[in-house]
Amino acid sequence: MNRTITTAGALPADLPGIPSADQADPPVYDVTVVGAGVVGTAIARELARYRLRIALVEASDDIGNGTSKANTAILHTGFDAVPGSLEARLVREGQRRLLAYAAETGIPVERVGALLVAWDQEQLAALPALLAKAERNDHHAARILDAEELRAREPLLGPGALGALEIPDESIICPWTTPLAYATQAVRAGVHLHLNCRVRHIDSGVDIHTLSTSRGPLRTRHLINAAGLHADELDRELGHDAFTVTPRRGQLIVFDKLARDLVSHILLPVPTAAGKGVLVAPTVFGNVLLGPTAEELDDKTATGSTADGIALLRERGRRILPALLDEEVTAVYAGLRAATGQEDYRIQDHPDRRYIAVGGIRSTGLTASMAIAAHVVELLGASGLDLGVPSELPPVTMPNLGEAFPRPYQDAGLIAGDAAYGTIVCHCERVTAGEIRDALGATIPPHSRDGLSRRTRAGNGRCQGFYCGAAVRALFEEARP
Repeated sequence: MNRTITTAGALPADLPGIPSADQADPPVYDVTVVGAGVVGTAIARELARYRLRIALVEASDDIGNGTSKANTAILHTGFDAVPGSLEARLVREGQRRLLAYAAETGIPVERVGALLVAWDQEQLAALPALLAKAERNDHHAARILDAEELRAREPLLGPGALGALEIPDESIICPWTTPLAYATQAVRAGVHLHLNCRVRHIDSGVDIHTLSTSRGPLRTRHLINAAGLHADELDRELGHDAFTVTPRRGQLIVFDKLARDLVSHILLPVPTAAGKGVLVAPTVFGNVLLGPTAEELDDKTATGSTADGIALLRERGRRILPALLDEEVTAVYAGLRAATGQEDYRIQDHPDRRYIAVGGIRSTGLTASMAIAAHVVELLGASGLDLGVPSELPPVTMPNLGEAFPRPYQDAGLIAGDAAYGTIVCHCERVTAGEIRDALGATIPPHSRDGLSRRTRAGNGRCQGFYCGAAVRALFEEARP
């Protein structure tokens, strides 16, 4: 179903008179953002502060439906970024911004800290240089632990750990609620969200870009390319060839909540050129992650897991935390990262074309998203767009999906006011009928069962919807117009 969501009563609807990409005479937007992942939604939210006509265009049926939904959900400090790089600056600033935003909007965050574990003498010898790198990135809380102190912190580590670099400010965050919060605020402030709207071709005139989309033409004065895995293709549509996105698949295993007490920190390996390597990390949902792999692919749709990938993860996990392999597996999944072969973000302004490419945003994009947005809006202003005076955005409060914070089924006062919050539908994840109802009636409702799961956790538990699937499906179908 094609939908354009606007702010009419802050409710989602297809209403007469709403500007839409599939109207015969669509409006001319001041700025259009292509790609509604965590970076694109953050940019749209930042632009929504200004009196501009803004469009946010997404090829799929939901926001955060690509790389943003399938990452390790770590809120990074940027301790290991290339010092002096744009990524280092934006991750550092983005962490500060996102921590404050999460506290303001109710996005669950847990400061668990990270341990960069050395398993051989070569890795142990690399720790001082990594500590120096962290300090060059203005992260001064890191310190080196010897084997005894490391074992005291994580007693269930596998044999042979020689020491670690401690990064106490690394955190875990909800990766689904974050872009949803950005997009919700943007839509409530007047941004037009065009879903199921794939950009097929771009014609650039003197003043206007005309986007040929799967829903018809869309016209805009300024264009921001935040298309993630497809950012290089869009860049070439504008006549540039500055970078090539190579999808890097990361497969992960999600272990049951009973495994949560096995680990207290994010356990990182010493990084390589291919990435940060296989880690073990708790999640805000109460599970434990093992992964990711780092597989260079040609196919930008290859999000399936493989037997070889899972076998590799189990082999690595057995060394890091042997007891984890005895726990039940809740799910496996894979995500594709937008690798460009460069060690920095590829954010490039073309003021003469009224176009900004936001490419090569790697695994740190979630952390840096708000700072990337501020940087892009600065570039727009410097290129000649009259931004005007910013205004306050409408406040949002997101549903809590984190296990470390009170959930609706635990809130007697909430249940007394509305019994639906005491009616559990998904017993594995303790999701109530009230939460599902709220998600289905939200400013940006889900258009699929997967979208509903990302908003509520329904069906994401150990039975993967075996018991609650029919009830959840019935509630979902009842709410569809």
